Amino acid sequence: MNPIRILVADDHALFREGVEALLLVTPDLLCVGEASTGEEAIVQAEALLPDVVLMDINMPGVNGIEAARRIVHTMPTIGVIMVTMFEDDASVFASIRAGARGYVLKGAHHEEMLQVIRAVADGQALFGPPIAKRMMNFFYDLSQEDQKSVPEFVFPELSEREREVLQLIAQGRNNSEIADVLVISPKTVRNHITSIFSKLQVADRAQAIIRARSAGLGG
Repeated sequence: MNPIRILVADDHALFREGVEALLLVTPDLLCVGEASTGEEAIVQAEALLPDVVLMDINMPGVNGIEAARRIVHTMPTIGVIMVTMFEDDASVFASIRAGARGYVLKGAHHEEMLQVIRAVADGQALFGPPIAKRMMNFFYDLSQEDQKSVPEFVFPELSEREREVLQLIAQGRNNSEIADVLVISPKTVRNHITSIFSKLQVADRAQAIIRARSAGLGG
């Protein structure tokens, strides 16, 4: 099996070296390049086409969030993971809006980082426990707001079935569970999800969940 190819983008040489040393002793992972600025990350991503980019947020010039947005926009098959000291809501949700599929704090245990890398390389979205907890708190606080502010008919661009699928996605159901609940095939679920992503102009499941829950779905 081919190793997961990784680009490390961080303006601190010591951090890059530490990550590269970790990847060197992990057989299924391979560091194919490094970058010290957002601009370099964009250029290297285009030249190397890695499976995953480990991206710092706070870099000189183009910051990591903007670099992530550009990479995901032009090369959507590349999974971007934000690796940073910042865990505030603004940084977390700006990263998700930019298309990042993972977010890991620099103080995280090595096993957590490896888990997120493998999940994102596999097409999933995964966030470290502290970030996942912050996201849950955000959505809990959102659910406590006045429900009258949520429109009675949300996402009119979606069909009735697509809204049902989106509701189940917002509840955290996977494709198999959605298929069981709606008594449809997994392939039909995937087709509905593709259509939902296109109509809502979101890049992945994490962004769809944010849109859905912000509109009151998922409860």
